[in-house]
Amino acid sequence: VGQAQYTLCCDDGTGGIVDDLIVYREEDGLFLVPNAANTTTVLAMLEDEVPAGVTLTNLHREVATIAVQGPRSAEVLDAIGLPSGMDYMAFAPAGWKGTSVVVCRTGYTGEHGYELMVHPASGAGAVWDAVIDAATPLGGLPCGLGARDTLRTEMGYPLHGQDLSIAVTPAQARLGWAVGWDKSAYWGRDVISREREVGAPRLLWGLRTEERGIPRPHMAVRSTDDEDLGEITSGTFSPTLKTGIALAYLSRAVHEGDAVKVDVRGKPLMMTVVKPPFVPAHVR
Repeated sequence: VGQAQYTLCCDDGTGGIVDDLIVYREEDGLFLVPNAANTTTVLAMLEDEVPAGVTLTNLHREVATIAVQGPRSAEVLDAIGLPSGMDYMAFAPAGWKGTSVVVCRTGYTGEHGYELMVHPASGAGAVWDAVIDAATPLGGLPCGLGARDTLRTEMGYPLHGQDLSIAVTPAQARLGWAVGWDKSAYWGRDVISREREVGAPRLLWGLRTEERGIPRPHMAVRSTDDEDLGEITSGTFSPTLKTGIALAYLSRAVHEGDAVKVDVRGKPLMMTVVKPPFVPAHVR
């Protein structure tokens, strides 16, 4: 109780990743947070399997989430009277001016930070204003998913809809650590376990360049001998490193340190195969 866990919802037949989500264990149940676009699919899968005596409640339109991320995020929460001292991947229910706010030490930026689950969602505007008022004197700024995307790519965090999909298995995405291998049953267990034993045909790698050029999703990756190796799924300019970085699914023949070519609008961009993260994490 009071802790959270990252997990995967997989297709039972193919082992492909339907969604990645975080599960929060409350006193009287579990609070699941999937990606918003996948809520209907995940809910339908759960409804088909729900055991007797368990009730599913869809709060998709009733809860709003505000991410407060960065090295001074705890100071922001302290300033507006919300708890901040919990461990990473823990959470604490709180009240804020008549609104329920669950403060979660989670996030997808690689930074020390929190996600505020505001219920009812109609109270999110006031919470947002308070967060901005407290963050501004500390140098904080409002930002959108574009900023989150560069941060999570620098960390090598895969994003569903780009790096994760029904066509990708946990082993391919290097997310085997999020699978309960010893459990007797879970969606996709037979396929996922078999691939773990024989080895995935491709793996998620990081790519980094020292040349001018920005890799983007769907760009082809080839060897220096012009052999097809795979495709980029996420690519961006790293604000921290001041260079182009990417995530790509590549053949098992690829190894860390290999030089590869990326086709950027018809011009080859030389990149090096690396293991993410590209920059150190500061989540603790």
